[in-house]
Amino acid sequence: MHLDAGYDSVKTRALLEERGFHGHIAHKGKNAPIQASRRWHVERTHAWQNAFHRLARCYERRATIIDAFFDLADTIITVRSLRRQAWVTHRWNERPNRRP
Repeated sequence: MHLDAGYDSVKTRALLEERGFHGHIAHKGKNAPIQASRRWHVERTHAWQNAFHRLARCYERRATIIDAFFDLADTIITVRSLRRQAWVTHRWNERPNRRP
């Protein structure tokens, strides 16, 4: 199992050994796995969510409100991605002059 350096701990190694897996910790350099050159999907998603500073300083106590903020951020991220993709694949009359 390929893991990044964030998972390099005794607890993680013990859990992997208990389940019969061998963990290979990715470090920068010549022995890094193929996936180390690209960001992992979860890390990329968290980086996108970190752009919404309201989530970083959320003082709400109710889980439903916090979930609503994350859902709103994910919706905005998805709409922006679809808009950028549509710019390349579709044409429309009210299309802005500059690329998003």
